[in-house]
Amino acid sequence: MRVRYDESVALDGVDLTVGDGESVAIMGPSGSGKSTLLQVLAGIISPDEGTVTLLTPDGARELGGLSDAARSALRLREYGFVFQQGMLIPELTAAENVAMPLLLTGVRKRTAMARAASLLRELGLAGLEGRRIGQLSGGQAQRVAIARARAMDARVVFADEPTGALDSRTASEVMGVLLAETAAQGRALVVVTHDEAVASRCSRVIRLSDGRIVETAAR
Repeated sequence: MRVRYDESVALDGVDLTVGDGESVAIMGPSGSGKSTLLQVLAGIISPDEGTVTLLTPDGARELGGLSDAARSALRLREYGFVFQQGMLIPELTAAENVAMPLLLTGVRKRTAMARAASLLRELGLAGLEGRRIGQLSGGQAQRVAIARARAMDARVVFADEPTGALDSRTASEVMGVLLAETAAQGRALVVVTHDEAVASRCSRVIRLSDGRIVETAAR
């Protein structure tokens, strides 16, 4: 696939397949196309050339053939996202943040909040459901983000520098939780990272340079 921004090429002939239960780290210097690749795979932006296909029990879904509304619905139901600093809503509690994807799909509030509390408890955050994000540590906030990604049983989880704002010990713990809650349960995980320690825990590492894959290494 190819993606162009004005006169520059952000992705140039990238061909990538990610399977169920696989964890893939995308690495490369700033400007190499890492975040663009993640956004294309997630259907946030469309490639200028090429296709992105998601395989589901109902068949293959080619993202480029979907309307903006259909892509948004697909992201809500099939994809989970974990970003640096979580990208959580600070005005909401931990449980409300986790419940948000469920509420957006029409799940009753009582059911959504119960599901959120259960997920937070599984991730070691029992008793913190009512705290706002600013009242949590960085590691706790990322666990909330992971719980939110799990709320819809996402088929694919995208993580963009999920440990970038954490110390090494907390980063290791969060990465362990992220892997356990995704790839270990048969879901696909795609991680953009600059951290070699994070990448080393993934099953495959893809290195980009100037919008091209220059190295693929299985772990």
